[in-house]
Amino acid sequence: MKKILAIIFVLFVAQANAQIKKVVADKIVATVGDKIVLKSDIDNKIFDMQRSNPGQVLPPNLSCMLLEQDMGMKALVLQAEKDSIPVSDEDVEGDLDNQIRYFVSMYGSKEMLEKIAGKTVFQIKEESRPMFKERRLAEGERDKIVGSIRITPEEVEAFYNKIPKDSLQFYESELNVGQVVIYPKPSRDVETYEIDQLKQYKKQVEDGTQKFETLASIYSDDPGTKNNGGLLDINRNDKNIDPIFLAKAFALKDGQISNVFKSRFGYHIIQMVSKRGDDATVRHILKIPQVSSIEINETIQKLDSVRKQLVDGRLTFGEAVAKYSEDENNKFTGGLITNPQTNSSDLTIDQLDKGIVMMLDSLKVGQYSQPVQFTDDRGKIGVRIIYLISKTQPHRENLKDDYDKISAAALDEKKQDALDKWFADKVPTFYIKVAPEYQSCPDIRQWLATVAKE
Repeated sequence: MKKILAIIFVLFVAQANAQIKKVVADKIVATVGDKIVLKSDIDNKIFDMQRSNPGQVLPPNLSCMLLEQDMGMKALVLQAEKDSIPVSDEDVEGDLDNQIRYFVSMYGSKEMLEKIAGKTVFQIKEESRPMFKERRLAEGERDKIVGSIRITPEEVEAFYNKIPKDSLQFYESELNVGQVVIYPKPSRDVETYEIDQLKQYKKQVEDGTQKFETLASIYSDDPGTKNNGGLLDINRNDKNIDPIFLAKAFALKDGQISNVFKSRFGYHIIQMVSKRGDDATVRHILKIPQVSSIEINETIQKLDSVRKQLVDGRLTFGEAVAKYSEDENNKFTGGLITNPQTNSSDLTIDQLDKGIVMMLDSLKVGQYSQPVQFTDDRGKIGVRIIYLISKTQPHRENLKDDYDKISAAALDEKKQDALDKWFADKVPTFYIKVAPEYQSCPDIRQWLATVAKE
């Protein structure tokens, strides 16, 4: 029953993917209380892992590992039901919406998803709903078991001291980097020109002389939708989409085209393709007014003044970010650049874009770069100054440099021990049955042996 805390939810996306493509063979391979695990649950996950990463070598005992994970999930769900762990319909619906958005991004569009699945988005959600509720219940029970566990400095040191010296990790140089970003403002004449262009596109579509998707593929400045005629699937509750864009889109009727409006990305027109409750498919054209060298130089001068205040100590970096920075991604991290996958601000050189790496080349810790022009991932020109907050040297893992990482690992181990103890206490109280072909799995044998003792 080891490692349940770490891996019980790792393959959940694979389990959800099984709702899209199902393997035919099916039988009950395990029972935990009144919960069952089907052979298709295991086979579908393996199938999806093979499909998603054709070159990866799967462990020979993968079926055993997946079955133990599923049995662990069922045990947590059983206890969560007994403990009346609350799970709201709104939470489950939000999880389902996020999963559908993941599928849509993976397959390219809602229509392609429905074509591949052979069922509607509504049917996919309804089939997945019990599984998502179980996940919420299991997470709630797990949090009840380990949520209040804390770690002391003495426990961290004891954890570190028991790691064999030749097993200590080697870390590359890691950096904490901050930035202040300002986007030059285009002239009013340029903005007016782009607005007039969008108005003309709207008129051409409404007159029937042009198709919206044709204009989008030629003129839109959105690289993410330009090649598919501006097509975009959206959800009313998606926090990653500009709220002005969402409000304008959901005010439209099917086929209707919005007036020109401004978001934080630029100027848009939207055509509503279809709307289904909180979900919608739209086409849009984005125009980003271009800035001249005059606006860029003015912004460089403004940031140079900010840099002087930072260097002189008249302004803290946090104050500069709060007062001047226009980067939405970094503003709420105090200007820190983070890894979007882990949200960590401890970055290696290869995790930073090349422009920042070049700016860091001449900086020492605590120094600020000169203002430099750059182009962001939306194609928008900006100017930024970089602050090198800290930089570690390549080193073997140690308490001085890596206390936070070691502390997190020690806390994970302490939580895992608590979860293992919980399983040891609770499993004998559940009815357990496993198909013969899985009874030889090492971890499954532990489940059966625990039950046999009672």
